[in-house]
Amino acid sequence: MTRRVLVYGVTGSGKSTAAARIAERTGLPLTLVDELTWLPGWVPLEVEAQRELFAEIVAGERWVLDSAYSHWIDLVLARTDLVVGLDYPRWLSLSRLVRRTVRRATDKRPVCNGNTESWRQLLSRDSIVGWHFQSFARKRARMRAWAGDPTKPEVLLFRRPRDLERWIATLG
Repeated sequence: MTRRVLVYGVTGSGKSTAAARIAERTGLPLTLVDELTWLPGWVPLEVEAQRELFAEIVAGERWVLDSAYSHWIDLVLARTDLVVGLDYPRWLSLSRLVRRTVRRATDKRPVCNGNTESWRQLLSRDSIVGWHFQSFARKRARMRAWAGDPTKPEVLLFRRPRDLERWIATLG
């Protein structure tokens, strides 16, 4: 049985939702990465502290992570049994991201550690939508490279949400 699962994908692909569904179906403990890496006021936790924190988490025998940031992805991959790759088309992940960000900027629902999204952030140079454009090709290429590398953990690439949903339904 798979005990250590990394859900990986581009910004806006639905990693947190997928990870929560996998954890629910399997009973594996869920770690939402943004909850641990962003402090109040959108201040990032220092990189070394992130590495220490995630080294401790992935040392455990059972977990689901909803992402792995480049600062500590090496620690996660070394312990991962299965990568669930959300390899969706850009239009899908971008439309999900824009809808989610606009909704959060409007209703001010706390995202992580009391942080909220704002119209100012959405329109800024450092916006999450901008990050999507900066990181999309790199994250997609990374997932696909892992899938073709026998030295990496098993990778399931999902190109459509309905295929992911079918797979999740088989768990547990």
